[in-house]
Amino acid sequence: MQALFPRVIMFDLDGTLVDTMPAFADLAAEVMERRHGLDRCWARARYLETSGIPFCKQLEVICPGHPDNRPASDEFEARKRAVCNRVSMDAGTVAALEDLRAMGIRLVVSSNTGQAFVDEFAAREAFRFDLALGFDPARGLAKGRPHVERATSELGVCNGDLLFVGDSLADAELADKSGVAFVGRLGTFQAEDFRRRDPRARTIGHVRELPGLLAAYRDAA
Repeated sequence: MQALFPRVIMFDLDGTLVDTMPAFADLAAEVMERRHGLDRCWARARYLETSGIPFCKQLEVICPGHPDNRPASDEFEARKRAVCNRVSMDAGTVAALEDLRAMGIRLVVSSNTGQAFVDEFAAREAFRFDLALGFDPARGLAKGRPHVERATSELGVCNGDLLFVGDSLADAELADKSGVAFVGRLGTFQAEDFRRRDPRARTIGHVRELPGLLAAYRDAA
């Protein structure tokens, strides 16, 4: 694993820190069924398969050039607020974050959910992250290289000091392109999905497993 013992961990939000992906997939499928005429089960599966990028970009993968892509994306983003407001980090996730901070690691949210949603999440949770980054095209912010560049600049670290933890294959791809280590959080995808992409892929079933994984690598170094 690159970044054998990272100085900074960047966490995807939905599906990694909070279990919002099933509700988001249901909402996306409903919107695509009504606006695009797609079978709801098929649309839900395609939403999950393309997760890890903003929904507006997912729609361009699923229905390239469709005239309703923009209004569908706008509707989804407006309605997902209600889902976000209902979900918080579970006790196991919070305990793991506290353990990681006690190990001297700084912790960052890195999500392609809109920056306003990420800010609301960070303010609502009792646990305080060192940095909370969302999707904001006007400020050049997006998951992947833009977030990595912001984190390294603001926290005074280099790419080799970073570890990204996310639940999608797109997250793994972005981590590779950004030159940072990656651990997959299982749920949206399974271990075999990550390993088909990279036979050396490392995965965890829940964020609570991460402190033990990192401690084992540190002790073996």
